[in-house]
Amino acid sequence: MFVRLFAALAAALSLFAVTPALASPAAEAPTPEQAERLQQLQAIVDSLHPQYDTVVVRQADVTLNLGKAYYFLNAEEAKRVLTEGWGNPADSVTDVIGMIFPADKLFVDDTWGAVLTYSADGYVSDADANKIKPDELLTQLRQGEDQDNAARREAGFSTIHLVGWAQPPAYDAQKHNLIWAKELSFSDAGGAPNTLNYDVRVLGRRGVFSMNLVTGMEHLEATRADANRLMATATFNEGARYTDFKEGVDKKAAYGVAGLIAGGAVLAVAKKAGILGILFLILKKGGVFLIAGAGAAFAWLRNMFAGKKGGEFRTASARVAPATVDAEPDPGLAPIVQDETPPSTDERDKPL
Repeated sequence: MFVRLFAALAAALSLFAVTPALASPAAEAPTPEQAERLQQLQAIVDSLHPQYDTVVVRQADVTLNLGKAYYFLNAEEAKRVLTEGWGNPADSVTDVIGMIFPADKLFVDDTWGAVLTYSADGYVSDADANKIKPDELLTQLRQGEDQDNAARREAGFSTIHLVGWAQPPAYDAQKHNLIWAKELSFSDAGGAPNTLNYDVRVLGRRGVFSMNLVTGMEHLEATRADANRLMATATFNEGARYTDFKEGVDKKAAYGVAGLIAGGAVLAVAKKAGILGILFLILKKGGVFLIAGAGAAFAWLRNMFAGKKGGEFRTASARVAPATVDAEPDPGLAPIVQDETPPSTDERDKPL
């Protein structure tokens, strides 16, 4: 598995691992490989059909109310961005059901893209939500880090350390939404800002809708606002809502909210070269998913071509100006705190 991933990584880096000298403004002509890659990226951009306002994600039975601030790409286009655009292996994106981007950004820009997935594990009980101690959970998430890093070093990847919560887990018991963010550091960062990994979960009757954003810690404030807004845009459709659950009829997940955080708190390995950073996310079940933050490399190429024919990426469609939105997080979202009530003896409500 690691051999295949390393090969995919090397291929992705081959066109964009530029030297610091090349990264500065230059009048040099692009290489044939760079020009061909730009054409490939433009072809992807031209093929996309961004969806604004109200979008129904049938695979999750969820409706997104994006307005004009964000846009949605369907599963097919999202997978094309992740594979052809960002270099993911095709078998790593099979569960992706869409992506969301800021309205004024393309996937070739230095921005986040929210990867959407849906887990049909069943109804996740929130009975343990107020019994979670974030500090203790963080300690649990760090367990095995030394062993994992030894394996990463052997495979040629940088080591990773879970620095802490960029935003502690917070659960909204009224809206049945969950959000948290982790700060990750990499051994080969070279002084670059740490990585920010934002996880958003919306609980439903039959499973969990997920939105995952990856960017740099220097974008923490803006990403926090976006993550909270995105969480508020997603609602399960009637009949699939959390409150539609029927005890004794519907399937229950084998974990509660605590287990969801533990299982959804993604551990990562990374390999970076030049100005291009590629982040591999290792999922709990052993699956591998790769998100390429290639904006810096693409931006460099675009700057090189500034003023030349084909030097700027054309937008995927006529852009709608992003709407003005409130940057304040939802006041109804409260941090998870320790509840002194003794834990339930019901095995169904115990975290994994």
